[in-house]
Amino acid sequence: MTVIDAATPGGTARARAVKRLQRKRNIALAAPVILFVYLAYIFVSFDVAGIMQRAQMDNARILLADAVSHKIHVTRDNRRDTLIVSVEGSRRAVFPEDRIPDWVAQDGDRTFITLTDGHSVTYDGPLITYDHPDFGAFRIMIDDPMVLELPQPGPVPDFINASDNRVVVTTDSGRLTVTRSRADTFRYFWGWELFFFDLQSPFAGFTPAETLAAAFSSDRLDPALPNWQAMVRDFWNNSIWRHGDVFWAIGETALMAFLGTFGAAIVALPLAFLAAKNFAPLRTIRFAVRRFFDFVRGVDALIFTIILSRAFGPGPLTGALAILVTDSGSFGKLFSEALENTDRKQMEGVQSTGANAVQRYRFGVIPQVMPVLLSQVLYFLESNTRSATIIGAIVGGGIGLLLTQAIQTTSDWEKVTYYMILIVLLVIAMDNLSGWLRRKLIKGDGTGR
Repeated sequence: MTVIDAATPGGTARARAVKRLQRKRNIALAAPVILFVYLAYIFVSFDVAGIMQRAQMDNARILLADAVSHKIHVTRDNRRDTLIVSVEGSRRAVFPEDRIPDWVAQDGDRTFITLTDGHSVTYDGPLITYDHPDFGAFRIMIDDPMVLELPQPGPVPDFINASDNRVVVTTDSGRLTVTRSRADTFRYFWGWELFFFDLQSPFAGFTPAETLAAAFSSDRLDPALPNWQAMVRDFWNNSIWRHGDVFWAIGETALMAFLGTFGAAIVALPLAFLAAKNFAPLRTIRFAVRRFFDFVRGVDALIFTIILSRAFGPGPLTGALAILVTDSGSFGKLFSEALENTDRKQMEGVQSTGANAVQRYRFGVIPQVMPVLLSQVLYFLESNTRSATIIGAIVGGGIGLLLTQAIQTTSDWEKVTYYMILIVLLVIAMDNLSGWLRRKLIKGDGTGR
């Protein structure tokens, strides 16, 4: 029987193996502990508990509802004694008196508003009454301060937020906001109202069947145009949704991404030869060009956007230049690495035919790196389509500007949803386009995937 002592070579190897196993076990045990400590640090430093306490889920619920629905405002001006019924409170979407919805009834100075599930609101001069089927009718007297009269004694229910200057009632059936200057009742409806035609169009309020029948009818609602042409005109010039401006903005966003990406590729390709070891033997030149690439790709495109907007002013061209500058550094690094991996034998074969330097690069180098270069350029084109949205919000061009304006109003969340859907569709379209170009230019196949 052979006994292996720790002092012998076999014993030393065994001791090292045991130590390695212990070290791996300690690491495996320490990793979860370190992760837990890190998460605890994040929880404390970012005040996650405070954020959860300050979270207003009611506002989040209202925002989500606004994204997929619209609301009709019934507004009473308490100072002028006037009533306005409009879509989303827009002055461009005010219902004329002969087209006010039937759930809003007027009797002199008194207005009765029927909400869903048995809820109702009554405007009667300075007295506003909200009738809640489960709680009862409570009255709000417009005075200084505001007076809230509950149907029964006790605390104010959670769905009422009352102060001396403002009373807000929020239920699933609608919302009521009362101040000394005005009273607003909001009733929600699913869908995006007036998406196709605004109230100035004779086709407003048509059902899909009525719209289809009118498109092929010989009875013109507009004597100057056939009905289908009038529909296209009214849709394009919709003053609420501004479809013409939106699709023009989508085109600007795609143009920013296209010009910025391919402009950067054109600038980076010749500079990449100066950064590649096998094409620029002088170390000083390689160092200078590579540091230039590091600088322009190290600064975010948003920073260049702000700088260029101060120099050239706002507009989509400024956004395209910002993408061009930033991507020039990224492309330069990627292109130079691709050039360093080329096979010199193909270049020597072209040289043996008597080709000059330009011809050697054209026929001996470019065919080797072109598939890699095109693949990278097309990938950046897809990515820059998303980046152009944010850049457009800063320089005032493209769909990004409209998206920012809709968010700032805090009441056009259905438009925010609309713009986001268009951005996603644009990214999908650019993805399909880049995939088709990749197959066509790299594989020589233009058929489907």
